[in-house]
Amino acid sequence: MQISFQKFQGCGNDFIIIDNRKGEIKLSNQQIEILCDRHFGIGADGLMLLENASGYDFKMVYYNSDGNISSLCGNGSRCITRFAQSLGIIKEKAHFLAADGEHHSIITGEEVALHMNNVEKIEDLGGSFFLNTGSPHVVKWVENLENYDVYGEGRKIRNSERFKNGGTNVNFIQQTDRGIFIRTYERGVENETLACGTGVTAAALVAAQAGKATSSNSCKVQALGGNLTVDLKNNNGSFSDVWLKGPAEFVFEGKITI
Repeated sequence: MQISFQKFQGCGNDFIIIDNRKGEIKLSNQQIEILCDRHFGIGADGLMLLENASGYDFKMVYYNSDGNISSLCGNGSRCITRFAQSLGIIKEKAHFLAADGEHHSIITGEEVALHMNNVEKIEDLGGSFFLNTGSPHVVKWVENLENYDVYGEGRKIRNSERFKNGGTNVNFIQQTDRGIFIRTYERGVENETLACGTGVTAAALVAAQAGKATSSNSCKVQALGGNLTVDLKNNNGSFSDVWLKGPAEFVFEGKITI
């Protein structure tokens, strides 16, 4: 079977995206894992299928690079919005369906903004925080993040008693004079990635709750792969009108036989 694909990246978080509106593409977990492999396949943090959905511009089906279907991917959502524009499905605005429900996104020049679902609660774990921004995230403040063992410490938390079955992403953050700096260990990839959109969102909400965001309604976040901004409304510990904003760029396209 020959598959046409495009590759996009958002702050270094990279994705294989396939137009599956005809419903002809059926991939096994093993095939997805091979396609995402950086040595034996195309190479990506995840793979997405763009499919039809009644009442929406499209449906996004997201798989982690381990081949398993996953929850919301923030940067992936912004990238598939750009992909949908390239197919002529949308112009500047999209209304689409993802794993955690419906979303809206807006393209403005080089930036793609994604409207996230409300977050009602941030759980204090004692030394770290847990919340769900479409995907589960642990957020922990650390010092000297540039030299921190993100892989080792992230892996410990992800495989701890509470999270070992369902998994969680783990974000380590440090306040800077421009906002916050973040590094993320992603479940499904089981390694550090250059950026994570739902993780950036989770970190910004934790920073806002602590009074460490850039302002009362916005937080600038520096990831290893680039800079993103999260706009938000803080309603005494719950959050609404949350937007993840940043670049989403086409990398290349091709065909592969599997």
